[in-house]
Amino acid sequence: MEHYGFWSLLPPVLAIIFAIKTRQVFVSLLFGIWLGWIILSGGNFLTGTLATIQALVDVFADASNTRTIMFSCLVGALIAFIQRSGGVAGFVNLINRFLNYLENKKIGKSRKMVQLLAWATGTAIFVESSINTLTVGTVFRPIFDRLKIPREKLAYIGDSISAPTCILIPLNAWGAYIIGLIAAQGFSNPLTILVYAFPFNFYPMLAMAMVLFVILSGKDFGPMKIAELRAQNEGKVIRDGAVPLISADVVSLEKKENVKERAINMIVPIAVMVGMMPLMLVFTGWGQVENISSYPWYEQIFFAVGKGSGSTSVLYSVLTAIIVGAILYTTQKIFTFAETIDLIFKGISGLIPLALLMMLAFAIGTVCRELGTGIYTAELSKQWLAPDFVPVIIFLVGCFIAFSTGTSWGTFAIMLPIGIPMAQALDANLYLTVAAALGGGVFGDHCSPISDTTIISSMASASDHIDHVKTQLPYALTAGAITAVLYLVLGILIH
Repeated sequence: MEHYGFWSLLPPVLAIIFAIKTRQVFVSLLFGIWLGWIILSGGNFLTGTLATIQALVDVFADASNTRTIMFSCLVGALIAFIQRSGGVAGFVNLINRFLNYLENKKIGKSRKMVQLLAWATGTAIFVESSINTLTVGTVFRPIFDRLKIPREKLAYIGDSISAPTCILIPLNAWGAYIIGLIAAQGFSNPLTILVYAFPFNFYPMLAMAMVLFVILSGKDFGPMKIAELRAQNEGKVIRDGAVPLISADVVSLEKKENVKERAINMIVPIAVMVGMMPLMLVFTGWGQVENISSYPWYEQIFFAVGKGSGSTSVLYSVLTAIIVGAILYTTQKIFTFAETIDLIFKGISGLIPLALLMMLAFAIGTVCRELGTGIYTAELSKQWLAPDFVPVIIFLVGCFIAFSTGTSWGTFAIMLPIGIPMAQALDANLYLTVAAALGGGVFGDHCSPISDTTIISSMASASDHIDHVKTQLPYALTAGAITAVLYLVLGILIH
């Protein structure tokens, strides 16, 4: 397949380096997009600049991109709803009573328990990675703030259990997508391949286990330790000069005066959003499956989920949650119709920066595809592979592609068609190789600064985006290094 060789690596890699170095993530991404189109235009600066502008416009030509950006904005309305209605305050009171009960029973410490609750909440929401991390960040941010736990820690917890949970419990669009990619390689039993590969999918397991270790041991390291000391000693949940990836007006929105604090005002809309996701996947995918009535009912549901539109489902889910919330608050006489509309616009305006960042993330992903970044990286690895090293190399290449492009699904689409035939031709272990390709993709989705999940994690926790990336990266690299060693050893031992 066509690629631009070494030049295809420059735009995403330089964008990531500049973003981390300068903390100007918007400018860095825009520079990466511009550089990519300059390369695609043969070095013509005028043509490349005009192509960059057109590329930003074309982001909205893709209906899936537009739906995702709309979802990201509308989440602001939902956040404003549950805060202004007293739902967040009521939920915080509920958690506080639970923590006080545990303290009286001498069961753990509040800081540890609330972090474990956040971890467990995210793990239970395996239907979609964006809703997963969004729920954790939105629900637990006020509680983390009260306990002086840095927002970087909340973003890390939410991000570390979003994509890993979705791939380890693949009863969702993730599982169906991966099964489809495996089936495209000529296997009549793709589900069996995925099941046998499951025990070797080390990275998502280690990423989630790392969170538990950090919570239970309190052994933070790297920039996260500095953030923890700042929060505990100075009471600052974000550093001085940090720019949270959400408007301060939305973060600090107080409940309306004379409104009773009720946890149900938060629990109901959030539960509706989470519960609607699998239903909408079935709804949007049902008509896409040929001869669906010829399958047993449980297979009909699974196939429909696989054909369902993730972007449509998350958009419908958050819209339904907003409508349910509006009805709930109106019946309680909390908001008038005019107040409801004003609050929706206020919430949306607070997430305009996120919408812009998502637009830039989609645009740089398009540039990477046009340049053939993933194809070039994968082709480089094939030139010097030995059978024993196939799993570890597939994992490392997958990590690099996913980190550079910010997409796990795109990495799966590149690495599985390369890794599976390679494992078969070189007599490497097929299940190890499939798991390595999947784990590499999750690594990038987990910690790349241009990944939509990483961006939403920063937004939901109201954390500075680059602070989130820098504090999370040492943990992700530790889990990745252990994973690489495991694939190296098992690649030699298992054939």
